[in-house]
Amino acid sequence: MFVIRLCFISTCLIGLMLLCTAVPLPTDASDMDNSTHPGNESAFLYFAYGSNLLKERLQLKNPSASVYCVAKLKDYKLVFGNPRGQESQRWHGGVATIEHSPGDEVWGVVWRMNISDLESLDRQESVKRGTYSPMEASVSTSDQDFNCRSYIMNSCVHAPPSPQYLQVIVMGAEQNGLPEDYQEKLRSIETNKYEGSLPVMKELMKAMKKSKERKEETLSDD
Repeated sequence: MFVIRLCFISTCLIGLMLLCTAVPLPTDASDMDNSTHPGNESAFLYFAYGSNLLKERLQLKNPSASVYCVAKLKDYKLVFGNPRGQESQRWHGGVATIEHSPGDEVWGVVWRMNISDLESLDRQESVKRGTYSPMEASVSTSDQDFNCRSYIMNSCVHAPPSPQYLQVIVMGAEQNGLPEDYQEKLRSIETNKYEGSLPVMKELMKAMKKSKERKEETLSDD
């Protein structure tokens, strides 16, 4: 009887070990590496490289986002496109994603966010529709390397961005002090010259105006 129990326990342990080795890349932020926040399971780090470089853009639907640091993702490059060639109705052009490219690097902003905003962030990136997939990005600063959540487009067909979309990325890069040579690289990206009106831009301009007013009120109080 004792031998049978030992065999049963051993079989269970082996099965558990096999299951663990088959676990895919985490898609829930609670499973991501939170080593930069020891003991904090209620927050996660998110590496943004596209329109979410701009604070007001990210905070439209994710109010908990706060700047953690500026960092770079090595051996990747920034590209623009659409999933399966289907143009973004929000931005009327290609949107940002990253592609593996040895020797290149993508600069971005690492945001600290509450787990409560994870579902909203995934919705913005259309994860359930298969537009983007979450990924664990290993980013670095001048004095540390760490992992955080990011996103990569599925079935990307390259296409130039609209001027408005690129403008948001450039504003975010300026706002957060990304390296000047990288900012110049962003400014030099060719667009599709779309001249139509974009509702999301009106929403962003309104949010930026409010943000500026709040900052001025804080300064006046001081």
